[in-house]
Amino acid sequence: MNFLTFKETLAPLVCFSIHQVCNYFPEFEKTNLTRWKKSGLVVRLRQGWYSFPEYKKDVNFIRLAANKIYKPSYISLQYALAFYGMIPESVVQMTCVSSLKTASFENDWGQFSYQNLKPSLMFGYEQKKIENTLSNGQTFSIALPEKALLDFLYLNPYYKTCEDFEALRLDDDFMREELNRDILNQFLKKIDSKALEGRVKKLLELYD
Repeated sequence: MNFLTFKETLAPLVCFSIHQVCNYFPEFEKTNLTRWKKSGLVVRLRQGWYSFPEYKKDVNFIRLAANKIYKPSYISLQYALAFYGMIPESVVQMTCVSSLKTASFENDWGQFSYQNLKPSLMFGYEQKKIENTLSNGQTFSIALPEKALLDFLYLNPYYKTCEDFEALRLDDDFMREELNRDILNQFLKKIDSKALEGRVKKLLELYD
């Protein structure tokens, strides 16, 4: 198998599965990937998923890869909160939610973490287009700010007192001026959890 032909074909996908490889090249021998990985021509993301090393220079790569290597999923929780400037800390770990079981993967790009949400709660996210030449106009799925906050509180029920919420250090300006409370309340109704509603009410009182 000629590597240049392989790369020309698969590079537009950015990251690709062994199943996609076999669809393009039915006679493909998987030992090629093992050999190319050892020589640094391809990089393994998780079992059955690969990419090319030049994408390490692309800050958007992990956002795109996060959705692909474990799906259905979307970016949420701490990474999304930092993405929108809702928390002051930069978040190195890619945090996502998925209707699949909780899982995590570590590779050359860092750690990808997925927390389980039941299928009925997999909503409130949007597609964002990556505007650069490497990604070929692809998109990644990320929670809206309101859903990222609700996902975080739903999956971390020990945040329940005013002191707990203050410890999150949510950005005052965002919480008072940018957080869309109508959308937040729509999502809360859809989640249908009285306990979560009570905790969110207490959180919002800090910014009233």
